[in-house]
Amino acid sequence: MPTTQPSDQSTWYRDAIIYQVYPRSFLDTNGDGIGDLPGITAKLDYIASLGVDIVWISPYFKSPMKDFGYDVSDYCDVDPMFGTLADFDQLIARAHSLGLKIMIDQVMSHTADEHAWFKESRASRDNPKADWYVWADPLPDGNPPNNWMSVFGGSSWQWDSRRRQYYMHNFLVSQPDMNFHNPEVQQAHLDCLRFWLERGVDGVRLDACNFHFHDPELRSNPPAVNRDTATVSDVNPYGMQAHVYDKSRPENLPFLKKLRSLLNEYGAVAIGEVGADDSLAVMAEYTADGDKLHLAYSFNLLVPQCSAPYIRTQVEQFEARVKGGWASWSVGNHDVQRVASRWGGAEAPVAFAKMILAMQLSLKGTPCLYQGDELAFGEADVPFELLQDPYGITFWPEFKGRDGCRTPIAWDHQAPAGGFTSGKPWLPVAAPHLAKAASLQEKDPESALAFARKIIAWRRQLPQLTRGEIVFFDAPEPLLALRRDLAGERSIVAVFNLGGAAHSMPLPQAAGAEKMSGYDLPGELVDGVLQLPAFGAWFGLLK
Repeated sequence: MPTTQPSDQSTWYRDAIIYQVYPRSFLDTNGDGIGDLPGITAKLDYIASLGVDIVWISPYFKSPMKDFGYDVSDYCDVDPMFGTLADFDQLIARAHSLGLKIMIDQVMSHTADEHAWFKESRASRDNPKADWYVWADPLPDGNPPNNWMSVFGGSSWQWDSRRRQYYMHNFLVSQPDMNFHNPEVQQAHLDCLRFWLERGVDGVRLDACNFHFHDPELRSNPPAVNRDTATVSDVNPYGMQAHVYDKSRPENLPFLKKLRSLLNEYGAVAIGEVGADDSLAVMAEYTADGDKLHLAYSFNLLVPQCSAPYIRTQVEQFEARVKGGWASWSVGNHDVQRVASRWGGAEAPVAFAKMILAMQLSLKGTPCLYQGDELAFGEADVPFELLQDPYGITFWPEFKGRDGCRTPIAWDHQAPAGGFTSGKPWLPVAAPHLAKAASLQEKDPESALAFARKIIAWRRQLPQLTRGEIVFFDAPEPLLALRRDLAGERSIVAVFNLGGAAHSMPLPQAAGAEKMSGYDLPGELVDGVLQLPAFGAWFGLLK
């Protein structure tokens, strides 16, 4: 039986496209060199012009900014760096007037060590919040209680002299993990989320959503059978463990059900970020049965691998496991090298960016686009002395961190700092991005920006590409070939050339098919043989 549900109000997110805004780097309106909420509001018309539906805004909450907002010190207020609650309310109102929905980040698994909750928790072992974080006694020899590791390097345990115990941190030392086994912690987070839902938020992106719970027995993780190089880079020893005790615990499922019940009160949706040893299985589990997350995404397409068999395998494995749930397929975000460079190389042509976007929009699931990808921006080169990301500083030079995908957007090629700020930008505006600035692409009908608008509008007219089942068929590397089927509609066959050389192949699966128009990518089917130039694609309607 097909798993695709008919289009209705409760599953509107399945037809949607998400656009991620990284606030620090979007637009600065006050000259401090850091993007802000009024800057997002000022560019909502631009975002709406893309044809997307949901704007995911990375954290803007009060924070010491050691992990750039993913270390929250107050969940219910805006950091002055980004503006005020009134600025946020104006953003919501303007977005809704344009038909855009707003999705905010919620970082529940950990707080900043400057959060009032943690300050109280670490003060003693018997205060009201003593058990709100994960505390553990040392081993008899003074070592941490087990072998758990931090994603950002080293042990995930930090000694605290106040309580003479270790506290757990899956990320930075300054990001202590909360104890979700305590019902008060769960309720506190649900209350904070309700605060934003009451302000009109339409959805939530759950950061590290499989990190909420830990094994109460604090058992050490075994070695990994297959080293994880998708969630972390291959220079990070974190991937050498099988993370069966420090994350992805079964206790998380009842909490996700509580969260879903709250969201249902407001008609809001949740997308979860899943970084696990088997992320596709966790995605399927967390979106199953319509009572947990609405959709989830993983790092499986945020890796260096870009082969057609690899992409096919990720989608097929998820489809084989899914139980009524839904995926979001991302090929770029604020945590990984920009897709144009990661998959296309240092000199990736605009044609590559266009083809990758068309391919992403053809997979079964809700696409999530990252700011600047619609402009075909490549990875920026940030020298070590200008690096801001602690993750990159730790693992430099083999892993340069996440700053290269977080540099400010170049809006105007003639303005200082690319029109991002009137001051000194927190990260440099990349010179190659100035050559692709939005101001230039607005005037060019062949630009990546013009293509993004056209292909998104084209896809919106084709329910097969939003709701249809997906079937792949064999094609020689580097060709990715698939079909999208939807009852009552003609099936669509699509083939993408992921490579930089022309390829041809017989395509009996498209016998008698009618070539579609409007997607603006080169490719022809001649006498049953598909001919694709470098980075070409072909879409056909079956009779």
